[in-house]
Amino acid sequence: MRLLARAHQMPVRLAVGAFVLNSGLSKLQDLEGAAEQTHGTAKTAYPFLESRDPKDFTRVLGRAEVALGTALVVPLVPSLLAGAALTAFSAGLAGLYLRLPGMRQEGGLRPSPQGIPLAKDTWLVGIGVSLVLEELARAKSEHCARG
Repeated sequence: MRLLARAHQMPVRLAVGAFVLNSGLSKLQDLEGAAEQTHGTAKTAYPFLESRDPKDFTRVLGRAEVALGTALVVPLVPSLLAGAALTAFSAGLAGLYLRLPGMRQEGGLRPSPQGIPLAKDTWLVGIGVSLVLEELARAKSEHCARG
């Protein structure tokens, strides 16, 4: 696994990383205000989260976002690892879009006006998968060139 991110990957890593990092820091700075709404949205989409304390859930989520955002902006974190983490995290966010009532237009995947803020998380899935696939393809081509 490559130890440094490639230069052409850094613009997207910095943009996404700054966005995710800001989201996490915002949750942690306003834990009291964010906890009920954040937890309420999450438990509607993922009922198994019902038993979690709203403040604890939001604190863990905020810390995860800070860690992910930092991993994306620091070029020492391999793109394969950062991309895999982004893919996993954003898949959960995209699940909110798919599971929450009223986020999509009736009978399809197109977002309703209320769903547009959540629909953007599908871009994060694509970015994460692209980072992973690029690194896997490069590793395969380097392996084939050696052997």
